[in-house]
Amino acid sequence: MEDTVLVVNCGSSSLKLALFNNQHRKLLSALAERLGQNDAFAHIDGQEGTIPLDAGAGHDQALDTLVTAFRDLGLMTTAPSAIGHRVVHGGETFHEAVLIDGDVLKAIESCAGLAPLHNPVNLSGIRATLAQFPGVPQTAVFDTAFHQTLPRRAFLYALPEAWYRDWGVRRYGFHGTSHAFMAAETARLLGKTPATTSVISAHLGNGCSITAIRDGISVDTSMGLTPLEGLVMGTRSGDVDPGLFDFLSGKGFAADEVHRILNQESGLLGLSGQTNDMRSLCELADHGHEPSQTAIDVFCFRLARYIGAMMASLSHLDALVFTGGIGENSARIRAETINHLKLMGFELSPDLNNHHGEFSDGRIESPDSRFPVLVIPTNEELVIAREASRLAGSVAPA
Repeated sequence: MEDTVLVVNCGSSSLKLALFNNQHRKLLSALAERLGQNDAFAHIDGQEGTIPLDAGAGHDQALDTLVTAFRDLGLMTTAPSAIGHRVVHGGETFHEAVLIDGDVLKAIESCAGLAPLHNPVNLSGIRATLAQFPGVPQTAVFDTAFHQTLPRRAFLYALPEAWYRDWGVRRYGFHGTSHAFMAAETARLLGKTPATTSVISAHLGNGCSITAIRDGISVDTSMGLTPLEGLVMGTRSGDVDPGLFDFLSGKGFAADEVHRILNQESGLLGLSGQTNDMRSLCELADHGHEPSQTAIDVFCFRLARYIGAMMASLSHLDALVFTGGIGENSARIRAETINHLKLMGFELSPDLNNHHGEFSDGRIESPDSRFPVLVIPTNEELVIAREASRLAGSVAPA
């Protein structure tokens, strides 16, 4: 049986697993959802039906159930040779992926105040796999690590300096594994090296962020101290006037309630009053639902405005790249966004934009466009698997 690498991605109520072989080809993936609820269940891609979980099942039971299913399918007869975990926030402590030990666990926990909805559940997944696979090298891959190259002018807020010095209040950025993959893959498709390639990478899904990558490194990004800052997202507001908190306190809103609404009831959902799913919004807009069209308009305009802002951090631009569920699949969103950027010289080919999946290089710009525009499927799991393999190889056999 060949060596395998297990990739673990824990959400607040979900657990995603992916199993790769030693050539980094995905063998299997699975998802457990509604963890902590009475109707928790799991599903393995390519398999019929769902796997029921106990009422209130947590990440540890979901992991045990899915690992057992992987073994029953004959793809995991031995322990994996390495395990990689997605960890959302590494603060300023982690500039790259690291092997997990006791000190790393403590440091991840110390960043929980910066990502209270994410780091605690990431730790749950790590502890569950440590119990399930003792002795297997495990790696933490941080969403924030790729952005640790941001210059001070890009990561500092115009706030009292002591807030940064004492509490770490600064812009960190997220979706780093996706943006790092975009930088490398764009360079490959353009026949360049990452160190000579400058890209604006737009990761658009339920969470959205955009990053300016100059010569292979992140130099500006839209998300900040938390994943709430920046673009309009599925349920997150993106940028708002901080004075909103004071205004709403006068209306009787508590700070934690405003925080919940900005994270869970705003964005596309808040604007449309219907859904955070872009496909559904487009269908509703086509049937004359004005709030859905407004949500699309705001989303595209804010995205275009951020694309323009990212140009300030670059000396040249090799490509604008779209990725993520919306970025990869919505020709409409790409077209409406680029329509705001004609002054900068961006122009799409309608045919290529609508049929980019039929072309291996992902190019969708017209011959008259000043800059290349690409659509590239992201692969964060592959990045994590590669990092886990690399670091596990540095561990001497016992």
